[in-house]
Amino acid sequence: MLRKILEKVFRRDISVEEAERLLKIFVIEEIENLARLDVGRELRRGIPEIIFAEGKTVEELAELAVRMANKNGRAIISKISKECMEKLLDLIPKSISIQVHERARIAVIKRENFRVEKSGGKVGILAAGTSDIPIAEETRVICEEMGCQVFIAYDVGVAGIHRLFKSLKDMITKDVDVLVVVAGMEGTLPSIAAGLVDIPVIAVPTSIGYGFGERGISALMTMLHSCSLGLAVVNIDGGVPAGIMASMIANRVAKYRNNLRLS
Repeated sequence: MLRKILEKVFRRDISVEEAERLLKIFVIEEIENLARLDVGRELRRGIPEIIFAEGKTVEELAELAVRMANKNGRAIISKISKECMEKLLDLIPKSISIQVHERARIAVIKRENFRVEKSGGKVGILAAGTSDIPIAEETRVICEEMGCQVFIAYDVGVAGIHRLFKSLKDMITKDVDVLVVVAGMEGTLPSIAAGLVDIPVIAVPTSIGYGFGERGISALMTMLHSCSLGLAVVNIDGGVPAGIMASMIANRVAKYRNNLRLS
């Protein structure tokens, strides 16, 4: 079927856009009975394969990452411990590069010739406190790996709310397509930001907090009960899903923005 699609494009029987749609359907059919290594995810959804590190040995992570990098050119490992990160460096072949984002707890494994294509999508990321930065950084790495330009402003929480307004003004000036707001403790920053901007806001509660409603429960409940419309919420410490969703929005916006410029 793959060859038939390519032949139709060559004969100009179908457009490139139609071929892209058919290829995505083809990938779904090809992996219908496979539930392990989803090598077609990026083609089908525009989302890179991300390997969740917790619960896996470093040997398993290395094997999965190398297999995925050899197939697709890249693999991303999330929620990886510092100890595991150090061991992983010794297990990845020299022919494959590994980029370590220690604060984000992410490792990106790539073939030497792999390059991320810039999409034109723009994502803004705010973090309430310095303790929330690791999750914000997790989001940043994912957005950049999906081709987005990322603008960040950290330590702009409600304890010193005057810090927020300049950062929001900068994000609006840069015309970001979507805003990700990361906060722990009581988690009010996303609601405030969403009430001040006209773009989608993705709220990320972090597990920073103690006592009643500890480990992110208070922040999650605050965000879910927000009165500000236009606010979506991911799970506690969900930097990766926030990055994926933000990038999908930004890349979709960029696609149509680019089409308008060409028309």
